[in-house]
Amino acid sequence: MASDEGTVRVDSWIWSVRLTKTRSAAATACRGGHVRVNGERAKAAQAVRPGDEVRLRHAGRERVVVVSRLVRKRVGAAIAAECFVDNSPPPPPREEIAAVGHRDRGAGRPTKRDRRELEQLRGGR
Repeated sequence: MASDEGTVRVDSWIWSVRLTKTRSAAATACRGGHVRVNGERAKAAQAVRPGDEVRLRHAGRERVVVVSRLVRKRVGAAIAAECFVDNSPPPPPREEIAAVGHRDRGAGRPTKRDRRELEQLRGGR
């Protein structure tokens, strides 16, 4: 499974080590500017080598990983964990994540009072 060559495409590597669910999601993240290799914005075809730092903004948090092993094909979770060193900041506790207002389906338009409550939940006034 390990690559003998010195480089692998960044979108392929991100998908192979299970940082994204699909390769097209990894390529889309690269196109959207959510992937950086050694501090520089990466295109999907950019090559990564062992020792490179890859930053990925995905699912509301930033993952910071250092490439330790190259793989071309998607591997199991145990092997994927050996392919990088995770330097990501810990995710915020669930209590700090803002609660999103939720209305019952079919409840109609929110009243002015409902809108004010939703605005407070979202961190407004």
